[in-house]
Amino acid sequence: MKNKNITGGILAGGQATRMGGVDKGLQILHGKPLYWHIAQKLATQVETILISANRNIDLYRQSHYPVITDETTEFAGPLAGMLALLKQAETQWVAFVPCDVPYFPSNLVETLYTQKGEALATYVDDGEREHPTLALLNRRIIPTLEAYLAQGDRKLMLFMKQINARPILFANQANAFVNLNTSDDIQKANKLKQQEL
Repeated sequence: MKNKNITGGILAGGQATRMGGVDKGLQILHGKPLYWHIAQKLATQVETILISANRNIDLYRQSHYPVITDETTEFAGPLAGMLALLKQAETQWVAFVPCDVPYFPSNLVETLYTQKGEALATYVDDGEREHPTLALLNRRIIPTLEAYLAQGDRKLMLFMKQINARPILFANQANAFVNLNTSDDIQKANKLKQQEL
């Protein structure tokens, strides 16, 4: 179900140190760049999509989605990408998915939104671990996030606690939130059937 009040944000602006520094979002999974799998699945859940990327901008623009770079140049982590997309979004809410989690649920955005209550931020908890990069944030947190980053803070989970973000349980779905962090992860994923995405 598409939600017109939410923008989808793909986080592809990291350094991918565990993948040898290659651009993780552009690694090929079943014949397509990894980020494109995220975009296709996210497009069924939201009306508009923005991409956070800090290199290979022209390649990401081939998706025809707007590509937004961080305001700083030092690869300040996912929070910097989140801030950049929040500032560009035309909706009050932005749902974030990192470029290396292609198996995320088809009801991710709807669940994060409908269970938010009064919270200005929600994020995924699969019952085994928390996944703060899979999150729904309201633009009202922009000033708080700007101040947090200005202090030199980078820890995403610490920020989530600071803004009283609500963890949303996706029980028995740990496999849906597997990160493809390494080249080996990509190779193993390519051996799986595409319909498992």
